[in-house]
Amino acid sequence: MSARDDILSRIRAATGRTESSGAPPPPEYANTVLIPARATGTPGELAARFIDMAAEAAATIGRVDAPGDVGPAIAAWLAAEGLGTDLIAAPDPALDAWGLTAGNGLTVRRGIATGDDTVSVTPSVAGIAETGSLLVTAGPGTPYTLNFLPETHIAVLHADRIVGGYEDAWAMVRQHNEKGAALPRTVTLITGPSRSSDIERTVTIGVHGPKRLHIVLVGKADGEET
Repeated sequence: MSARDDILSRIRAATGRTESSGAPPPPEYANTVLIPARATGTPGELAARFIDMAAEAAATIGRVDAPGDVGPAIAAWLAAEGLGTDLIAAPDPALDAWGLTAGNGLTVRRGIATGDDTVSVTPSVAGIAETGSLLVTAGPGTPYTLNFLPETHIAVLHADRIVGGYEDAWAMVRQHNEKGAALPRTVTLITGPSRSSDIERTVTIGVHGPKRLHIVLVGKADGEET
């Protein structure tokens, strides 16, 4: 008897099985989707949890009441951080209502980010309360480079697009496709600024992407305190 056969024989003896028993049935929980408690709650609770989890991941959060307030809020945040007025924004027509104009003190270019761009602005498909993550997609209106090349990434998220867990966020992507829209070329999950650590566990921010993630949250979720 080989060492392998000896080990398998011992396992079968310990579990009361024989060589002809076949594979054991899967446990009951194998076909159950296990949702953690922090991925559940009312819309207001999920919004509060998303903010807490995103802040824990070193993202900063700004709140505005309406889409037209986004531009002025971004201009004020850039000024407070000493980041200038230049930014590259996604060409998605949805951004037209955000007030990203010279009238708000911004110098805006719409299109694909290059290595010379330092600040980008993009829309977000969903915010995930479970981990404070953003789900963003790439396509003609949302170039992939905007999420990774600039040192500062400003993501705009509507409060009614905050969901509990990852399953809920993927459902939003699928629902969009069911309404006739093409599936996105890529889907990216972003949790805080880019970070990496070496073998000595020294964390470095901005190695593989932006050094800063600022989230502008538009509106309020149902039941959220005013």
